[in-house]
Amino acid sequence: MSSRAPQQPARDLRFFLTVPHACSYLPDREATTLFLDPQESPGQGVYDALALLGFRRSGRHLYRPHCEGCSACISVRIPVAEFAPNRTQRKLLRRNGDLEVHERPAVFDAEHYALYARYIRDRHADGDMYPPSHEQYRTFLTLDHPYARLLEFRHDRQLLAVAAIDVLSHGLSAIYTFFDPSPEHQRRSLGTYAVLQQVAMAHRLHLPHVYLGYWIRESPKMNYKHSFQPLEFLDGRHWRRAIPL
Repeated sequence: MSSRAPQQPARDLRFFLTVPHACSYLPDREATTLFLDPQESPGQGVYDALALLGFRRSGRHLYRPHCEGCSACISVRIPVAEFAPNRTQRKLLRRNGDLEVHERPAVFDAEHYALYARYIRDRHADGDMYPPSHEQYRTFLTLDHPYARLLEFRHDRQLLAVAAIDVLSHGLSAIYTFFDPSPEHQRRSLGTYAVLQQVAMAHRLHLPHVYLGYWIRESPKMNYKHSFQPLEFLDGRHWRRAIPL
Protein backbone atom coordinates (compact mmCIF):
# COMPACT_ATOMS: atom_id res chain seq x y z
CA MET A 1 0.00 0.00 0.00
CA SER A 2 1.38 3.40 -0.93
CA SER A 3 0.12 6.96 -0.83
CA ARG A 4 1.92 10.02 -2.09
CA ALA A 5 2.24 13.04 0.16
CA PRO A 6 0.92 16.23 -1.46
CA GLN A 7 3.05 19.16 -2.38
CA GLN A 8 3.53 21.82 0.29
CA PRO A 9 1.30 24.92 0.06
CA ALA A 10 1.89 27.04 -3.02
CA ARG A 11 3.82 29.82 -1.30
CA ASP A 12 7.35 30.31 -0.12
CA LEU A 13 8.23 28.81 3.24
CA ARG A 14 11.59 29.21 4.94
CA PHE A 15 13.30 26.41 6.83
CA PHE A 16 16.36 26.35 9.06
CA LEU A 17 18.77 23.72 10.34
CA THR A 18 19.97 23.50 13.92
CA VAL A 19 23.61 22.97 14.71
CA PRO A 20 24.45 19.32 15.48
CA HIS A 21 23.48 18.34 18.99
CA ALA A 22 23.35 15.16 21.08
CA CYS A 23 20.72 12.72 19.83
CA SER A 24 17.86 12.25 22.30
CA TYR A 25 17.30 8.62 21.29
CA LEU A 26 20.57 6.99 20.28
CA PRO A 27 23.70 7.31 22.45
CA ASP A 28 26.94 8.60 20.97
CA ARG A 29 25.19 10.11 17.95
CA GLU A 30 24.60 13.67 16.88
CA ALA A 31 21.34 14.96 15.47
CA THR A 32 20.37 17.89 13.26
CA THR A 33 16.81 19.21 13.04
CA LEU A 34 15.07 20.90 10.13
CA PHE A 35 12.41 23.33 11.31
CA LEU A 36 9.96 25.79 9.84
CA ASP A 37 10.81 29.47 10.24
CA PRO A 38 9.70 30.34 13.81
CA GLN A 39 8.15 33.54 12.44
CA GLU A 40 5.77 31.39 10.40
CA SER A 41 2.57 30.65 12.31
CA PRO A 42 1.88 26.90 12.14
CA GLY A 43 -1.57 27.37 10.60
CA GLN A 44 -3.80 24.47 9.65
CA GLY A 45 -3.01 24.33 5.91
CA VAL A 46 0.77 24.46 6.32
CA TYR A 47 0.66 21.98 9.19
CA ASP A 48 -1.56 19.54 7.25
CA ALA A 49 0.88 19.50 4.34
CA LEU A 50 4.06 19.26 6.40
CA ALA A 51 2.67 16.49 8.62
CA LEU A 52 2.32 14.33 5.51
CA LEU A 53 6.01 14.96 4.89
CA GLY A 54 7.02 13.72 8.33
CA PHE A 55 7.01 16.98 10.29
CA ARG A 56 6.01 17.07 13.95
CA ARG A 57 4.97 19.89 16.27
CA SER A 58 6.61 20.97 19.51
CA GLY A 59 4.97 24.07 20.91
CA ARG A 60 4.87 26.56 18.02
CA HIS A 61 7.58 24.79 16.03
CA LEU A 62 7.17 22.32 13.16
CA TYR A 63 10.24 20.14 12.68
CA ARG A 64 11.68 16.85 11.47
CA PRO A 65 15.08 15.14 11.80
CA HIS A 66 17.63 15.97 9.10
CA CYS A 67 20.73 14.08 10.18
CA GLU A 68 23.64 13.57 7.81
CA GLY A 69 24.35 9.88 7.26
CA CYS A 70 21.49 8.70 9.50
CA SER A 71 17.88 7.80 8.69
CA ALA A 72 17.01 6.00 11.93
CA CYS A 73 13.95 8.19 12.70
CA ILE A 74 11.05 6.82 10.66
CA SER A 75 7.65 8.54 10.61
CA VAL A 76 4.83 6.08 11.32
CA ARG A 77 1.04 6.24 11.37
CA ILE A 78 -1.91 3.92 12.02
CA PRO A 79 -4.49 3.47 9.23
CA VAL A 80 -7.56 3.78 11.43
CA ALA A 81 -10.07 1.86 9.30
CA GLU A 82 -7.80 -1.21 9.16
CA PHE A 83 -6.59 -1.23 12.75
CA ALA A 84 -7.80 -4.00 15.05
CA PRO A 85 -6.53 -4.22 18.65
CA ASN A 86 -4.51 -7.32 19.45
CA ARG A 87 -5.21 -9.54 22.45
CA THR A 88 -3.13 -7.46 24.86
CA GLN A 89 -4.71 -4.22 23.67
CA ARG A 90 -8.22 -5.66 24.05
CA LYS A 91 -7.35 -6.54 27.66
CA LEU A 92 -6.17 -2.97 28.25
CA LEU A 93 -9.42 -1.58 26.86
CA ARG A 94 -11.39 -3.72 29.33
CA ARG A 95 -9.00 -2.97 32.21
CA ASN A 96 -9.38 0.77 31.69
CA GLY A 97 -13.12 0.71 31.12
CA ASP A 98 -13.55 2.58 34.42
CA LEU A 99 -11.73 5.68 33.14
CA GLU A 100 -13.42 8.82 31.89
CA VAL A 101 -11.92 10.69 28.94
CA HIS A 102 -12.42 14.43 28.56
CA GLU A 103 -11.26 16.65 25.70
CA ARG A 104 -9.95 20.13 26.49
CA PRO A 105 -8.11 23.02 24.78
CA ALA A 106 -4.30 22.93 25.01
CA VAL A 107 -4.04 25.61 27.71
CA PHE A 108 -2.00 25.58 30.90
CA ASP A 109 -3.58 23.79 33.84
CA ALA A 110 -1.89 23.52 37.25
CA GLU A 111 -3.22 19.99 37.82
CA HIS A 112 -1.87 18.87 34.46
CA TYR A 113 1.52 20.40 35.17
CA ALA A 114 1.78 18.72 38.58
CA LEU A 115 1.23 15.33 36.93
CA TYR A 116 3.69 16.18 34.14
CA ALA A 117 6.38 17.15 36.68
CA ARG A 118 5.91 13.87 38.59
CA TYR A 119 6.11 11.90 35.35
CA ILE A 120 9.30 13.59 34.14
CA ARG A 121 11.02 13.22 37.52
CA ASP A 122 10.08 9.54 37.77
CA ARG A 123 10.48 8.37 34.17
CA HIS A 124 12.88 10.80 32.47
CA ALA A 125 15.28 12.09 35.13
CA ASP A 126 18.15 11.12 32.80
CA GLY A 127 16.71 12.92 29.76
CA ASP A 128 16.88 16.39 28.27
CA MET A 129 13.40 17.28 29.64
CA TYR A 130 14.66 17.10 33.23
CA PRO A 131 14.19 19.05 35.40
CA PRO A 132 10.62 20.04 34.51
CA SER A 133 9.53 23.67 34.76
CA HIS A 134 6.41 25.72 34.11
CA GLU A 135 8.10 27.48 31.20
CA GLN A 136 9.21 24.21 29.62
CA TYR A 137 5.71 22.76 29.93
CA ARG A 138 4.02 25.84 28.45
CA THR A 139 6.48 26.02 25.56
CA PHE A 140 6.14 22.32 24.77
CA LEU A 141 2.48 21.41 25.29
CA THR A 142 0.31 24.52 25.26
CA LEU A 143 -0.84 26.30 22.12
CA ASP A 144 -3.71 28.72 21.51
CA HIS A 145 -4.97 27.12 18.31
CA PRO A 146 -8.18 25.14 17.64
CA TYR A 147 -6.31 22.07 16.33
CA ALA A 148 -4.29 21.66 19.57
CA ARG A 149 -6.21 19.58 22.14
CA LEU A 150 -5.64 17.71 25.39
CA LEU A 151 -7.28 14.43 26.42
CA GLU A 152 -7.68 13.89 30.15
CA PHE A 153 -8.00 10.40 31.63
CA ARG A 154 -9.63 10.29 35.08
CA HIS A 155 -10.70 7.68 37.60
CA ASP A 156 -13.19 8.92 40.20
CA ARG A 157 -12.08 12.48 39.37
CA GLN A 158 -8.41 11.62 39.93
CA LEU A 159 -6.25 12.68 36.97
CA LEU A 160 -4.24 9.69 35.76
CA ALA A 161 -3.02 10.76 32.31
CA VAL A 162 -3.01 13.56 29.76
CA ALA A 163 -2.44 13.13 26.02
CA ALA A 164 -1.59 16.16 23.88
CA ILE A 165 -2.94 15.74 20.34
CA ASP A 166 -3.45 17.78 17.18
CA VAL A 167 -6.55 17.41 15.02
CA LEU A 168 -5.45 17.62 11.37
CA SER A 169 -7.58 17.32 8.24
CA HIS A 170 -6.22 13.82 7.56
CA GLY A 171 -5.71 12.43 11.05
CA LEU A 172 -4.78 12.92 14.67
CA SER A 173 -1.17 13.63 15.57
CA ALA A 174 -0.07 12.18 18.92
CA ILE A 175 2.19 14.85 20.39
CA TYR A 176 2.97 13.58 23.89
CA THR A 177 1.42 11.59 26.72
CA PHE A 178 2.28 11.75 30.40
CA PHE A 179 0.70 9.75 33.20
CA ASP A 180 0.73 8.85 36.88
CA PRO A 181 3.93 6.83 37.43
CA SER A 182 2.68 5.20 40.64
CA PRO A 183 3.19 1.39 40.74
CA GLU A 184 -0.52 0.77 41.36
CA HIS A 185 -1.32 2.13 37.89
CA GLN A 186 1.32 0.23 35.91
CA ARG A 187 -1.11 -2.52 34.87
CA ARG A 188 -3.21 0.07 33.10
CA SER A 189 -0.42 0.74 30.52
CA LEU A 190 -1.77 4.27 30.23
CA GLY A 191 0.51 5.27 27.35
CA THR A 192 -0.78 2.46 25.15
CA TYR A 193 -4.35 3.07 26.30
CA ALA A 194 -4.05 6.74 25.31
CA VAL A 195 -3.12 5.72 21.75
CA LEU A 196 -6.08 3.32 21.61
CA GLN A 197 -8.37 6.16 22.63
CA GLN A 198 -6.89 8.37 19.92
CA VAL A 199 -7.63 5.67 17.35
CA ALA A 200 -11.22 5.57 18.64
CA MET A 201 -11.44 9.36 18.46
CA ALA A 202 -10.14 9.40 14.88
CA HIS A 203 -12.80 6.80 14.02
CA ARG A 204 -15.55 9.03 15.43
CA LEU A 205 -14.22 12.05 13.53
CA HIS A 206 -13.88 10.02 10.29
CA LEU A 207 -10.16 10.76 10.14
CA PRO A 208 -8.08 8.14 8.33
CA HIS A 209 -4.86 8.14 10.37
CA VAL A 210 -3.25 8.52 13.77
CA TYR A 211 0.32 9.80 13.49
CA LEU A 212 2.64 8.34 16.14
CA GLY A 213 5.72 10.41 15.37
CA TYR A 214 9.06 8.68 14.86
CA TRP A 215 9.89 5.03 15.30
CA ILE A 216 13.54 4.04 15.80
CA ARG A 217 14.43 0.38 15.47
CA GLU A 218 17.41 0.64 17.83
CA SER A 219 15.48 2.44 20.58
CA PRO A 220 13.65 0.16 23.07
CA LYS A 221 11.49 3.13 24.08
CA MET A 222 9.90 3.00 20.61
CA ASN A 223 8.95 -0.68 20.64
CA TYR A 224 5.38 0.01 21.73
CA LYS A 225 4.62 1.77 18.43
CA HIS A 226 5.16 -1.41 16.45
CA SER A 227 2.45 -3.15 18.49
CA PHE A 228 -0.15 -1.13 16.57
CA GLN A 229 -0.81 -3.04 13.39
CA PRO A 230 -1.12 -2.45 10.55
CA LEU A 231 1.40 0.39 10.59
CA GLU A 232 2.49 2.65 7.75
CA PHE A 233 5.84 4.39 7.41
CA LEU A 234 7.08 7.33 5.38
CA ASP A 235 9.61 6.29 2.75
CA GLY A 236 10.84 9.57 1.32
CA ARG A 237 7.61 11.14 0.04
CA HIS A 238 5.47 7.98 0.05
CA TRP A 239 3.60 6.25 2.88
CA ARG A 240 3.94 2.45 2.72
CA ARG A 241 2.79 -0.49 4.79
CA ALA A 242 5.38 -1.42 7.41
CA ILE A 243 6.70 -4.98 7.63
CA PRO A 244 6.07 -6.42 11.12
CA LEU A 245 9.20 -7.29 13.09
